[in-house]
Amino acid sequence: MSRVSLVAVLAMATAIIGCSKGSATPGAPAGLGSGAPLPEMQAAEAVKTGQQPPAPSATAAPPKPVPAVLPDVLARVNGDAITKVDFERAIRNVEQRAGGPLPADRRDMIYRGLLDQLVGLKLLRQEAAARKIQIPDAEVDARIDEIKKQFPSEDVFTQMLATQKMTLADLRADQHDDLAVNRLLAEALKEKVTVSPEQIDTFYQQNLERFKQPDQVKASHILISVPQGADAAAKAAIRAKADDVLKQVKAGKDFAALAKEFSQDPGSAVNGGDLGYFRQGQMVGPFNDVAFKLAPGAVSDLVETQFGFHIIKVVDKKAAQTAPLDEVRPQLKQYLEGQNRQREAAALVAGLRAKGKIEILI
Repeated sequence: MSRVSLVAVLAMATAIIGCSKGSATPGAPAGLGSGAPLPEMQAAEAVKTGQQPPAPSATAAPPKPVPAVLPDVLARVNGDAITKVDFERAIRNVEQRAGGPLPADRRDMIYRGLLDQLVGLKLLRQEAAARKIQIPDAEVDARIDEIKKQFPSEDVFTQMLATQKMTLADLRADQHDDLAVNRLLAEALKEKVTVSPEQIDTFYQQNLERFKQPDQVKASHILISVPQGADAAAKAAIRAKADDVLKQVKAGKDFAALAKEFSQDPGSAVNGGDLGYFRQGQMVGPFNDVAFKLAPGAVSDLVETQFGFHIIKVVDKKAAQTAPLDEVRPQLKQYLEGQNRQREAAALVAGLRAKGKIEILI
């Protein structure tokens, strides 16, 4: 029986059911999203990572309705069946990664897209087998160990397999096939994804707007919290405490040490109140306004927000600028190689589709 990948799933991308925003490419410059993968390319990763199929464009025809009761076999790819068990396992993966059930009003679109992805993944696995790509048992063992580490115990791992209606042998076969597809793509695309320095230069010059960085402030703060619903007397007592801390700051005591001692912001107190760099609008209004008015090295008076009373120290300011090419070149190289990889993988899967025999039975 054929299998769809369980959870390379377990440690990889989180799917979002509904209209999702494109996530930024790790390390990519501001304004450079990862870009929506081409439809054919999604077969390689979408099912493995539990991602949902893409939403159709506004002009796309409505998908063909999917039967309420699924048959035992939904499709055949070069004679190899995609079964109801395969499909339902893929649906569970999507729902688990999304944290909820599929929206009923998008069922046909999601099911059709998911089946299309399973077909593409099946084609890639068949091609890996045809090319006799060998995966040592040790690599499969290592992958299984990585998956097990995502679970608090062996018992929980075993329960997961039962929930997915899989055996350990099924999981090993899945991971073997996934590794083979990964190797297939790496070998087939390695000469086609290279990006030249000239291509990076051209992309940068043609997309300068994407590399503009706004004014930024680096600041630290001490927060004396005011509980919601505090009455006037309680609020006055808290303000008096904040005033006392402010006097110590103005007297020259170490700001970071005072933040560690008095600040009630758990995210920054342990770091001496350090908030790092932030842009206009990232902080709540009064805090934002004061921080951007202060000069580096200056300390504010008490600033009141819905969280309580803040004492803000501005550490540094960065004026708006366009990120230099040399600074973003490594991320640009990674981004453009990723785009090339998607395009070439899409072409590979499209070629396999064109010469294969695909029967959709629903």
